Amino acid sequence: MKYRILLTGKASSVIDDFFRRSNDDLEIMTTSLWHEDILKHVKYFQPQLFVYCMYNESREEFNKMVSLKYQLDRSRVFFCVIGSQTDCTEFERAAVNVSDLILVKPLTIEAIQERIINFLQMHFPVGAPVPNTAAGGEAPPASLADGPSYAVDLSPGFPGMFQESKRPHILVVDDDPRMLKMLKEELHFAYDVGTAINGKIAMKFLENKHTDLILLDYEMPAEKGPEVLEKIRANEKTKDVPVIFLTGVTEKEKIQKALVLQPQGYLLKPINRERLMETITKVLEG
Repeated sequence: MKYRILLTGKASSVIDDFFRRSNDDLEIMTTSLWHEDILKHVKYFQPQLFVYCMYNESREEFNKMVSLKYQLDRSRVFFCVIGSQTDCTEFERAAVNVSDLILVKPLTIEAIQERIINFLQMHFPVGAPVPNTAAGGEAPPASLADGPSYAVDLSPGFPGMFQESKRPHILVVDDDPRMLKMLKEELHFAYDVGTAINGKIAMKFLENKHTDLILLDYEMPAEKGPEVLEKIRANEKTKDVPVIFLTGVTEKEKIQKALVLQPQGYLLKPINRERLMETITKVLEG
């Protein structure tokens, strides 16, 4: 069985090495960094893994990859990054919970390919049917590489690759990567957790996926929480999704303004874990 991987990025030397020392277990194709090109190649090549080969990338380029990730999830394509320690650290700060596999250089191309194959074998065992990435439909949950470099997070309670999860899903919307990571670590033992760094990405997520509860930051730079909540309530598909505000705001006037929008609750930062779990349980139980 050959695994198909789609490569892109500025690290041309890494991409060249993939072809010069190609592994018999891998079928490789490259694409540009243009969003449209990537999606066309995903549709026609149907890779199991998208590999972003980084070299001194900008924050703007990282943000594009965050947006792309949601569309790759829909096509059941995992997301891998390869880069220096600096590149990988910066990417994780800018694009929290995007990478399914992180490979930190220096690594030989043979080591990179071996780890990619091990990762794919874990999710697509030999003899198991490989999903058609062009088929659309609901994507499987993605793993997260929150641990050491080139490690896959197999946290307790993590749902199987193509098993329908019975756990409630929570979407956390916050512009602070540290807050996103902290909340995911607190919640992932009991819930499936998705994250978004702003309202725009959250709404894109909600266009195609279901969530049972939204934890929404009140103060965000581009679009504040109340504005995002208004959009959620105005959308027929999401109007009934319960929303809990996360806020560092303590002014009575602002809190009253938030409550006018009828969220199901609000929690003051720094978040108290017991209060968080208690509030979520109460809201989900109706």
